[in-house]
Amino acid sequence: MLITVGAIGRLKDGPERELCDRYLSRASAAGRALGLTFALRELAESRAASAPARKEQEAAALIDGLAAGTALVALDEGGKSLDSRAFADRIARWRDDGAGGLAFAIGGPDGHGRALLDKATLRLAFGAMTWPHQLARIMLLEQLYRTVTILSGHPYHRD
Repeated sequence: MLITVGAIGRLKDGPERELCDRYLSRASAAGRALGLTFALRELAESRAASAPARKEQEAAALIDGLAAGTALVALDEGGKSLDSRAFADRIARWRDDGAGGLAFAIGGPDGHGRALLDKATLRLAFGAMTWPHQLARIMLLEQLYRTVTILSGHPYHRD
Protein backbone atom coordinates (compact mmCIF):
# COMPACT_ATOMS: atom_id res chain seq x y z
CA MET A 1 0.00 0.00 0.00
CA LEU A 2 1.31 3.41 -0.95
CA ILE A 3 1.28 5.92 1.90
CA THR A 4 1.62 9.50 0.68
CA VAL A 5 2.23 12.56 2.81
CA GLY A 6 0.89 15.61 1.01
CA ALA A 7 2.04 18.90 2.50
CA ILE A 8 1.40 22.50 1.57
CA GLY A 9 4.70 24.35 1.39
CA ARG A 10 8.20 23.19 0.67
CA LEU A 11 10.89 22.68 3.27
CA LYS A 12 14.17 24.46 2.68
CA ASP A 13 17.48 22.71 3.13
CA GLY A 14 18.45 22.48 6.77
CA PRO A 15 17.78 20.40 9.85
CA GLU A 16 14.03 20.08 9.23
CA ARG A 17 14.61 18.75 5.70
CA GLU A 18 17.28 16.36 7.01
CA LEU A 19 14.90 14.92 9.63
CA CYS A 20 12.11 14.52 7.07
CA ASP A 21 14.44 12.76 4.67
CA ARG A 22 15.81 10.53 7.44
CA TYR A 23 12.39 9.31 8.64
CA LEU A 24 11.05 8.93 5.10
CA SER A 25 14.10 6.87 4.15
CA ARG A 26 13.85 4.69 7.27
CA ALA A 27 10.12 4.09 6.80
CA SER A 28 10.63 3.26 3.13
CA ALA A 29 13.42 0.78 3.78
CA ALA A 30 11.68 -0.99 6.66
CA GLY A 31 8.17 -0.82 5.20
CA ARG A 32 8.82 -2.87 2.07
CA ALA A 33 8.63 -6.16 3.97
CA LEU A 34 5.21 -5.12 5.29
CA GLY A 35 3.83 -4.10 1.91
CA LEU A 36 4.12 -0.39 2.71
CA THR A 37 5.75 2.19 0.46
CA PHE A 38 6.05 5.90 1.16
CA ALA A 39 6.08 9.14 -0.82
CA LEU A 40 6.17 12.84 0.03
CA ARG A 41 4.32 15.43 -2.10
CA GLU A 42 5.16 19.06 -1.41
CA LEU A 43 2.69 21.50 -2.94
CA ALA A 44 2.99 25.25 -3.32
CA GLU A 45 1.01 27.53 -1.02
CA SER A 46 -1.92 29.25 -2.67
CA ARG A 47 -1.49 32.92 -3.54
CA ALA A 48 -5.20 33.71 -3.23
CA ALA A 49 -6.02 37.01 -1.53
CA SER A 50 -8.28 35.62 1.22
CA ALA A 51 -7.80 32.82 3.73
CA PRO A 52 -10.99 30.97 2.69
CA ALA A 53 -9.92 31.01 -0.96
CA ARG A 54 -6.39 29.84 -0.03
CA LYS A 55 -7.81 26.97 2.03
CA GLU A 56 -10.09 25.83 -0.79
CA GLN A 57 -7.34 25.99 -3.44
CA GLU A 58 -4.91 24.10 -1.23
CA ALA A 59 -7.59 21.51 -0.38
CA ALA A 60 -8.21 20.95 -4.09
CA ALA A 61 -4.46 20.51 -4.70
CA LEU A 62 -4.15 17.99 -1.86
CA ILE A 63 -7.19 16.01 -3.07
CA ASP A 64 -6.19 16.14 -6.75
CA GLY A 65 -4.91 12.84 -8.02
CA LEU A 66 -6.03 10.65 -5.11
CA ALA A 67 -6.78 7.21 -6.47
CA ALA A 68 -10.16 5.63 -5.85
CA GLY A 69 -10.21 3.75 -2.56
CA THR A 70 -7.52 5.92 -0.97
CA ALA A 71 -8.13 6.63 2.70
CA LEU A 72 -7.53 10.32 3.41
CA VAL A 73 -6.28 11.51 6.80
CA ALA A 74 -6.38 15.25 7.47
CA LEU A 75 -4.00 16.54 10.11
CA ASP A 76 -6.27 18.92 11.95
CA GLU A 77 -6.08 20.46 15.40
CA GLY A 78 -9.73 19.53 15.97
CA GLY A 79 -9.12 15.89 15.07
CA LYS A 80 -8.78 12.75 17.11
CA SER A 81 -5.58 11.98 19.04
CA LEU A 82 -4.23 8.44 18.80
CA ASP A 83 -1.36 6.85 20.64
CA SER A 84 1.37 5.30 18.50
CA ARG A 85 0.11 1.73 18.77
CA ALA A 86 -3.48 2.72 17.86
CA PHE A 87 -2.10 4.72 14.92
CA ALA A 88 -0.11 1.68 13.73
CA ASP A 89 -3.14 -0.58 14.16
CA ARG A 90 -5.31 1.79 12.13
CA ILE A 91 -2.78 1.81 9.27
CA ALA A 92 -2.48 -1.99 9.39
CA ARG A 93 -6.28 -2.29 9.26
CA TRP A 94 -6.46 -0.06 6.15
CA ARG A 95 -3.71 -2.11 4.51
CA ASP A 96 -5.28 -5.46 5.44
CA ASP A 97 -8.75 -4.33 4.37
CA GLY A 98 -7.39 -3.56 0.90
CA ALA A 99 -7.41 0.25 0.92
CA GLY A 100 -6.23 1.55 -2.44
CA GLY A 101 -3.72 3.75 -0.65
CA LEU A 102 -3.39 6.09 2.27
CA ALA A 103 -2.87 9.84 2.00
CA PHE A 104 -2.05 12.22 4.83
CA ALA A 105 -2.81 15.91 4.25
CA ILE A 106 -0.94 18.70 6.01
CA GLY A 107 -2.56 22.03 5.19
CA GLY A 108 -1.08 25.47 4.90
CA PRO A 109 -0.99 28.16 7.59
CA ASP A 110 -4.73 28.77 7.25
CA GLY A 111 -5.69 25.13 7.74
CA HIS A 112 -7.76 22.84 5.54
CA GLY A 113 -10.63 23.72 3.26
CA ARG A 114 -14.06 22.22 3.86
CA ALA A 115 -13.82 19.96 0.79
CA LEU A 116 -10.80 18.17 2.23
CA LEU A 117 -12.23 17.88 5.74
CA ASP A 118 -15.48 16.47 4.34
CA LYS A 119 -13.60 13.91 2.24
CA ALA A 120 -11.29 12.80 5.08
CA THR A 121 -11.70 9.31 6.46
CA LEU A 122 -10.02 10.49 9.66
CA ARG A 123 -9.12 13.85 11.15
CA LEU A 124 -5.96 13.40 13.20
CA ALA A 125 -4.48 15.76 15.82
CA PHE A 126 -1.07 15.69 17.46
CA GLY A 127 -2.62 16.84 20.73
CA ALA A 128 -4.35 20.10 21.56
CA MET A 129 -1.37 22.34 20.80
CA THR A 130 -0.82 23.99 17.45
CA TRP A 131 2.42 22.87 15.78
CA PRO A 132 4.40 24.57 13.01
CA HIS A 133 3.81 22.80 9.72
CA GLN A 134 7.48 21.88 9.41
CA LEU A 135 7.39 20.11 12.77
CA ALA A 136 4.04 18.46 12.03
CA ARG A 137 5.59 16.99 8.89
CA ILE A 138 8.58 15.66 10.85
CA MET A 139 6.34 14.29 13.59
CA LEU A 140 4.10 12.52 11.07
CA LEU A 141 7.03 10.96 9.23
CA GLU A 142 8.53 9.81 12.53
CA GLN A 143 5.19 8.23 13.50
CA LEU A 144 5.03 6.47 10.13
CA TYR A 145 8.50 5.06 10.76
CA ARG A 146 7.40 4.11 14.29
CA THR A 147 4.34 2.39 12.75
CA VAL A 148 6.58 0.26 10.58
CA THR A 149 8.69 -0.72 13.58
CA ILE A 150 5.60 -1.56 15.66
CA LEU A 151 4.09 -3.69 12.89
CA SER A 152 7.39 -5.54 12.33
CA GLY A 153 8.09 -6.13 16.02
CA HIS A 154 11.24 -3.98 16.01
CA PRO A 155 12.19 -2.65 19.48
CA TYR A 156 12.27 1.04 18.41
CA HIS A 157 8.87 1.59 20.04
CA ARG A 158 8.59 0.80 23.74
CA ASP A 159 5.20 0.67 25.43
